[in-house]
Amino acid sequence: MRAGRLGGPGLWRNRDFLLLLSGQGVSYLGNQVQNLALPLIVLAITGSVAQAGLVIGLNGVSFLVFGLLAGAVVDRWDRKAIMIWCELGRGLLTMSVVVGLWLGVLTMPQLYLMAVLTGILTTVFQVADTASLPNVVGPEQLPTALGYMQSGFNTIRIAGAALAGAIYSLGQIAPFAANAFSFGVSAVTLRFMRAQFQQERPRPTGPARRGALAADIREGLRWVWSQPAVRFLTCIQSADSVRYGAGYLVIVTLARGLGASAMQIGLIFGGAAVGALAGSLASGRAINRFALGKIAITMLWVEALMFPLYAIAPSPLLLGCVAAAESVVAPVYAVAMTSYRLSITPDNVQGRVTSAVSTLTTGAMSLGAIIGGTVLATLGPRHTVLLWGGWLTGLALITTASRAVRQAPRAARAGQPTADSTAGSTADPPGGSADAAASMPVLVSPTRS
Repeated sequence: MRAGRLGGPGLWRNRDFLLLLSGQGVSYLGNQVQNLALPLIVLAITGSVAQAGLVIGLNGVSFLVFGLLAGAVVDRWDRKAIMIWCELGRGLLTMSVVVGLWLGVLTMPQLYLMAVLTGILTTVFQVADTASLPNVVGPEQLPTALGYMQSGFNTIRIAGAALAGAIYSLGQIAPFAANAFSFGVSAVTLRFMRAQFQQERPRPTGPARRGALAADIREGLRWVWSQPAVRFLTCIQSADSVRYGAGYLVIVTLARGLGASAMQIGLIFGGAAVGALAGSLASGRAINRFALGKIAITMLWVEALMFPLYAIAPSPLLLGCVAAAESVVAPVYAVAMTSYRLSITPDNVQGRVTSAVSTLTTGAMSLGAIIGGTVLATLGPRHTVLLWGGWLTGLALITTASRAVRQAPRAARAGQPTADSTAGSTADPPGGSADAAASMPVLVSPTRS
């Protein structure tokens, strides 16, 4: 029996959820600390900004290469064990940097290898983490749980930069030692959780066990394609992520053009984090009141109307205000969409569906980052803002016209059988049984700002 079953205790009395939330919070804070230190270490070794960017990029590209495979793996094997081993592995890899710095033998090949291997383990962990959450908190509490986790992550984003600077001032080793410790804390909290991270299912044997993972991956992709609302909104979110991937550089360029210092640019993105925190706190109430379709359409129109304001903001302060206002709606949509998708997804394909969606959106964001610089250099920052504003307006119009989106129910109702949720899966159809309907939640780790 799952700890977070329907009718079970509230989230703040759910021991497993509290362990998961605390462990993930400590680990995320450790990552924030290391994210500041890593490029500074590379610059200290090589003096090359390009190599610093390459190390960071290697970590992020891993999701594109291994995301679909990770989904098949976490649907085949024990998710809890996978998550614990991923945390221990990331901790050991981070400790290797501590040892290299301590002995004065740290090299760039070691950092490249650490970035690649850590990225792979992070990809697998995030997919398993997301696929497991429905079994920890239960279907009714899922939107609230996602809102709490989003709020926690955004709070850490606000305070993390200052803490990272303070820890780095203690020495180059300190941030990596702190992050290695955070992985250990996360592994321990996972170990003490009692909830089942996946539903019981027959262990594959014979030909089924020897079957190619490619077949499992295709099954997850077919399931996503069979759901009209999920399929459509995944494509729209991917298109929005192209703009999001390009937007970071656009805002930095606009801020520098207004004479903003590095600290002021940091405060602009701090404003975005504050807006995202406000949205996270409001997400539970919004999801209970409004259908997914209304939330998706509203988010896109708010983004389409707000984004062009970057082009006319006359000061860094107002850039920060625009960033804060624009960021409020994204967490509400993210929690609503994640709750809806995972509530209608059978547990035995949760990992594959999550990895398919995340791979598409992450790939789109990477594409946006790649083409964003070229567009920016060609058109200039203000015309680039207007271009992406037009892009968002087009997405809002298309989404408003979509019948599948307009008919998507509230997340709280998504586990009930509907025409959308009974469309074909090669496994148990979502909504086709009590277990499938009750087993619902990505967004355990934040994917948007």
